[in-house]
Amino acid sequence: MDKQRSLDLIERLSNANGISGFEDEVAAIFSSEVEGLGEITEDHMRNVLVRRNGNSGNRPVVQIDAHSDEVGFMVQAIRPNGTLSFVTIGRSAPVTIPAHKVRVRSRNGDYIPGIVTSTPPHFMSPEDRKRLPRVADMSIDVGATSAEEASRDFGIETGAPVVPDVAFTYLKEKELLLGKAFDNRIGTACLADTLKELDGRPLDVDVVASLSAQEEVGERGAQVTVRKIQPDLAIVFEGCPADDTVVPDYLIQTGIRRGPMLRDFDTSIIVNPRFQAYCLDMAHRKGIKAQRAVRTGGGNNGAVINLYQGAPTVVVGIPVRYAHTPYCFVAFEDYVSALNLVTEIVQSLNKETIDRF
Repeated sequence: MDKQRSLDLIERLSNANGISGFEDEVAAIFSSEVEGLGEITEDHMRNVLVRRNGNSGNRPVVQIDAHSDEVGFMVQAIRPNGTLSFVTIGRSAPVTIPAHKVRVRSRNGDYIPGIVTSTPPHFMSPEDRKRLPRVADMSIDVGATSAEEASRDFGIETGAPVVPDVAFTYLKEKELLLGKAFDNRIGTACLADTLKELDGRPLDVDVVASLSAQEEVGERGAQVTVRKIQPDLAIVFEGCPADDTVVPDYLIQTGIRRGPMLRDFDTSIIVNPRFQAYCLDMAHRKGIKAQRAVRTGGGNNGAVINLYQGAPTVVVGIPVRYAHTPYCFVAFEDYVSALNLVTEIVQSLNKETIDRF
């Protein structure tokens, strides 16, 4: 792995604009990064498939997936005073939204700065100060003073996508990544790096990588990619919410600097226990940090892929502190551990091994 190239890729992906349904920038960055590693196709949903060089067509098919979209907002209407009402795209806690800087796409495709409004404390009643904010009561302010100005001069229309305006930072001494959209741009980068690591290596399986769109609104892209790929087995990269700052020590199952999280269960999937055990054993034998988790919520593309002909599926999640907020932390060592683990797993697979799952 070329560390600096990986960091540069993560930065470009984190900074890219790409809420669900508007993943064009992310798809373009990913496709450029994996050029030459296989046959690349992109469909009208902005799903990207990469059929690895060296696939023979008569071996088990392994799908390696990540999703490209991030949570964000969409303009619902322009108010008479020029502020924008909006809806959330994907799940965001309303308490984390106000007073943040955002980017709103204009009709000509430029992203312009705005602020999610918050009422100054000078105008709050005692009851207001205690009340949790509602998205319906919020607005985005781009500096316009009327609906006409917002539309005419700023070029804003109903349906415009909105993303947090956050610049990626690498904290070199601590090897920490700080930025937006690590759910799942960190998985997107790891997917690209996995293809690079596997390039030219002899395998006993065919590999197809899928960068799936619209995961945050119901795993929609994966419903398309899995039918195109028809996998015999799948590995799903995720940027999973870290829990090491929010639960008691004994419940920490997705802490940073503890390696990727392999999820046994959430409300969308029970992963194949034989394949799960195989992956955890591989991590142990290769000295790669890993952790496992049982979740009472959540969902991911693995749930969709797992239901396609029962393909054994595991989810390899890179811990993300404060996922689905504008600012997230990832430890670079967890990224490297996820990359190394998946590379080792894929190299070890063959038809006989997969049949045992």
